[in-house]
Amino acid sequence: MKTTLELPDELLIAAKRAALERRWTLRRLVEVALRQELAARPKRRRPARWITAPGGLPADLGLADRERMREWIERQG
Repeated sequence: MKTTLELPDELLIAAKRAALERRWTLRRLVEVALRQELAARPKRRRPARWITAPGGLPADLGLADRERMREWIERQG
């Protein structure tokens, strides 16, 4: 996928120089650097925050059934 990045001149010059020293394309250098950065960071997941309605949900209403959930929510309002 193509994208456009705006980088400070000195960073782009340093990146081009580093790519040249490795005999890589700038694209490869950016890809490798991004992959390393993303792999090094632990994936943080926010815990789910449940918002409940007064009185809770009916026992027969499963959270996985989006259509029935939507209909139930509309009836509540």
